[in-house]
Amino acid sequence: MRLPFLLVVLLALSGTTSAQRIGEGLTARFDRAKGLVLERDSLFKMTVRFRMQNRFALLSTSGDDLTIGGSDIRIRRMRLRFDGFVLSPKIQYKVQLGFSKADMDLVDGTVAQPIRDAVGIYAPDAHWSFTIGQTKLPGNRQRVVSSGALQLPDRSIVNAAFTLDRDYGVFAGWQGRIRTHELAVKAALTSGEGRNASPGDDGLCYTGRLEWLPFGGFTDEGDYFEGDLAQERSVKLAVAAGYSANIHARRAGGQLGEFFPDGQARTLNTFIADALLKFRGLAVTTEFCHREVVGQPVVMAADGGSVLALEGWGWNAQLSKLLGPKNEVVGRYSLVVPSARLMGSTSQREEGWLGYTRYINHHRVKMQGAVSYAWTEGQAAVDTPGARWGGWLQVELGI
Repeated sequence: MRLPFLLVVLLALSGTTSAQRIGEGLTARFDRAKGLVLERDSLFKMTVRFRMQNRFALLSTSGDDLTIGGSDIRIRRMRLRFDGFVLSPKIQYKVQLGFSKADMDLVDGTVAQPIRDAVGIYAPDAHWSFTIGQTKLPGNRQRVVSSGALQLPDRSIVNAAFTLDRDYGVFAGWQGRIRTHELAVKAALTSGEGRNASPGDDGLCYTGRLEWLPFGGFTDEGDYFEGDLAQERSVKLAVAAGYSANIHARRAGGQLGEFFPDGQARTLNTFIADALLKFRGLAVTTEFCHREVVGQPVVMAADGGSVLALEGWGWNAQLSKLLGPKNEVVGRYSLVVPSARLMGSTSQREEGWLGYTRYINHHRVKMQGAVSYAWTEGQAAVDTPGARWGGWLQVELGI
């Protein structure tokens, strides 16, 4: 029996998992793990997902003054995602669009940029993949994990300072198994200009990453979501390292940040190492980032202004434990240390977070609460300048 498409969507969202015929050879079904799936034999497949993050956060005036000094109350993310294949399972695609103000980079009043991912992928077998388009670079683990699969309301200050983020170019990947070990090698040659950039200069960005899983793969690809929701029965470990050279970057963070004044550019070299361990509801994550700026990191403008390209290193550590199948506690410590060349221009920063998550449907539907405390220059006392508390509530809802 054929059903109108809208009716099939409503049935899917209500939990109907059996395939419904909606056209000549076209079926629709709802997959609890993947979303709404449309298929036509082996010629076409599209998985449709949406998600939103609603956030309510209050920040204190200082460490010892708990009056409200700022807030983060907004729709942090609103995304639509489409992925699948056309003509053959070897010819794949992925599109992700963002509709919140932050998703479209409108926080600073810039031009709306709804396209987050738009790639075509050729996957000739289970080991190789070749991609062209705009997507995340193979950078630090916390960045390549989806923002919807995080244990705390947002990523760390280390990620904010040194992440590679998204870029446009060509990507290649290989993954395979050697005895009990799994390996993944990822490489990218991209513009270095970030999301939705105009044609750039002669400087490109060269990025590579190697991932090693000595005890085999994680359940349900658990190395790409935070927390041990699968409650691994044996120890699972992922160790990775990567390097990125962004030649003649025009922005302070390479793919992100302010544009350097007067058409100036800098080369940014970033080293990344991270590790993840999961076992019986326990998850431990750590990552280290180091960035070097070729040339002066403080770029001066003709009018006397300046833009700072952060040089230095950062370390992040996160520990969590499931309390039953639906409840979890998590703690995180983060440290960002500028290089000696930036003394007097920016400060050492640290943050501590303690959070709780109630999972309703894995990471797709969850409630998160957290308390954060930030301080500078190694002075963690509440009465020191730069100290600040934060209280966070966030709801993730999607399919």
